[in-house]
Amino acid sequence: MMDIKKNDEYTVLIEDIGSDGAGIGKIGTFPLFIKDTVIGDKVRTKVIKLKKNYGYGRLMEVLAPSPHRVPPRCEVARQCGGCTFQHLSYEKQLEYKQNKVKNCLERIGGLKGIAEKMEPIIGMENPYHYRNKAQFPVGRNKEGKIITGFYAGRTHSIIENDHCCIQAKENDAILKILKSYMEQYNIAPYDESSHTGLVRHFLTRVGYDTGQIMVCLVLNGSPSKLPKKEALIQELTQIKGMTSIVANENKEKTNKILGIRTTTLWGKDYIEDKIGDVKYQIGPLSFYQVNPIQTRVLYGKALEFAALTGTETVWDLYCGIGTISLFLAKKARQVYGVEIIPEAIDDARRNAQINGIQNVEFFVGKAEEVLPAKYEESGGAMHADVIVVDPPRKGCEESLLKTIVDMQPKKVVYVSCDPATLARDLKYLTGCGYEVRRVQPVDMFGFSFHVETVVGLQRKDI
Repeated sequence: MMDIKKNDEYTVLIEDIGSDGAGIGKIGTFPLFIKDTVIGDKVRTKVIKLKKNYGYGRLMEVLAPSPHRVPPRCEVARQCGGCTFQHLSYEKQLEYKQNKVKNCLERIGGLKGIAEKMEPIIGMENPYHYRNKAQFPVGRNKEGKIITGFYAGRTHSIIENDHCCIQAKENDAILKILKSYMEQYNIAPYDESSHTGLVRHFLTRVGYDTGQIMVCLVLNGSPSKLPKKEALIQELTQIKGMTSIVANENKEKTNKILGIRTTTLWGKDYIEDKIGDVKYQIGPLSFYQVNPIQTRVLYGKALEFAALTGTETVWDLYCGIGTISLFLAKKARQVYGVEIIPEAIDDARRNAQINGIQNVEFFVGKAEEVLPAKYEESGGAMHADVIVVDPPRKGCEESLLKTIVDMQPKKVVYVSCDPATLARDLKYLTGCGYEVRRVQPVDMFGFSFHVETVVGLQRKDI
């Protein structure tokens, strides 16, 4: 290895992009991860951290830009932790995500010939203003002025931004009103170091199909401490579509944004939105996909891979508020949903009711416990023809994968938000009698390194 020292500067050519979106260049044979660079860039970089076999660099100057480099639409894209790829053309973002899924399935999953089973990634027609949920931390700048924005990467330093090009456009007017209200009535933002101040975050949700809007003030104390609430309500309700204004109480010293207690200040305690022809009620605590257009695509693929004929019993594990379950119920004989969060199951049951869907039943608990228990109690009647899983980023517990294999469904549809844990879990399933038939990446989060994937598996003996 060359004699590389911290704070030394080098000229490197970016040859690849890592799993977290950072460009990779080499000093001799020593790889350096450099944020905000793209394949084909020739850059000057400063070494900021060294490990045994690799290091990290800070981009100092782009000496010769890649043909795939584009000007970021956002002025604070580089500082903000929200976007990774504002400087990379959207076509190349999609290519990167397709390759990321393929490489993980081959390298981690050990799946040979997977490229032939992969379909081209489905991108967005318009990768801007797609997010229907935003969480804005509130603070002060050096001059003491109230600011909102997003945290810088891996910090809790707020990068001021009142106009985010991937969030709903309605947020611009909402933030202006909220900041003006705080300034006018001298309401202090939350200070993490002293645990003082009242307003921690502003949370917004916008129903893409319905146009309904929710505003949630996350408070370090009781909503009774908000002065002149009527003045705030009067201003916010001038915005077309305003449906719900709520306050959430979070007095904990925690990074978790929302507490468990929410008070309705005006209107309903939820908004409604639709995916396809299924309607959902969404509260401030509800898990709901943030990109409704691509969610329709994602769930449509899950339904396609399940290939339901109307006779099947389907289990939807990690069902959340029943988003996929209700999609599946339109085509299945019976659907059972399992989710460990009780409030999510309350939402799921309510969503089934408002849609008049009766062939779905929801259970609270760990899927690996609920699934075999219900099967045994029913004498095998609650079997599984198809199992759908949509786990969090960490993937499925091995005990759940074992339960799936023991239940012997004909098909498994795996919806994943992390290609690495997806690959690990597919390695287990393919080693236990299942075969990957189809893989469909879907871009849900433009300008980030995240990618969703739907995988269809079938029992090999069928």
